[in-house]
Amino acid sequence: MKRLILALCIFEALLIPAAPLSAAAEGSGEYAVALGEVWFYASADEEEKCFLLPETYYVRVLERGETYCTVEYLTDDAPYKKLLGYCRTDALTFVDFVPERPYLRRQITVTYALPQTGDLGTEDFLTVQRTFVYYGDRYEEDGLYLYVLSDNEFGYIPAEAPPDFERNTDYLTAVSGSTQEPDPGADGANAVQIVVIVLACVAALAVALILLRGKKAPQEKQEF
Repeated sequence: MKRLILALCIFEALLIPAAPLSAAAEGSGEYAVALGEVWFYASADEEEKCFLLPETYYVRVLERGETYCTVEYLTDDAPYKKLLGYCRTDALTFVDFVPERPYLRRQITVTYALPQTGDLGTEDFLTVQRTFVYYGDRYEEDGLYLYVLSDNEFGYIPAEAPPDFERNTDYLTAVSGSTQEPDPGADGANAVQIVVIVLACVAALAVALILLRGKKAPQEKQEF
């Protein structure tokens, strides 16, 4: 009887599939794309809005919460600087691949004309140019402001229109340039694995039947 129970346990174990590796276990990370108006927040608070993320670009999700996700945007690669913050979970569109171009790397140059009074009373203008790293937009009642980085300091500058930039399209499909190509032998390997499992199950049943048949039935006591 003990041999039969052992054989049945082996048979049941063969029927339990191994758990697949998750994306986190594979180290691919999780990304979410900004479609429409997606705010980047300084903290998990509706009043802490910083800027609207550039549309079709991504944040890397560090922790997914019910209301807010902890995210990072851009990388520490001068002149760019990584930002840690929050986005509303229901505003993000999560993807199951690693995007080839997750962050917008865009610099803008602004020219300022400063008035300067000449000796003869005529007004000249001193032209000054500054370059900023562009992060996103913020609209207020009095106009548009760009959230930028300059000399390691973040702030806003007024603008008449947001800068032009190329949109991503990889979120429209399930394929990204940085994801691994599918293994053509994967399906064949899976088929072989299934055959091995089936043969192992048949073998376990055969062992169970042999154990049952090999056990002698108790002889009936003969009466004289």
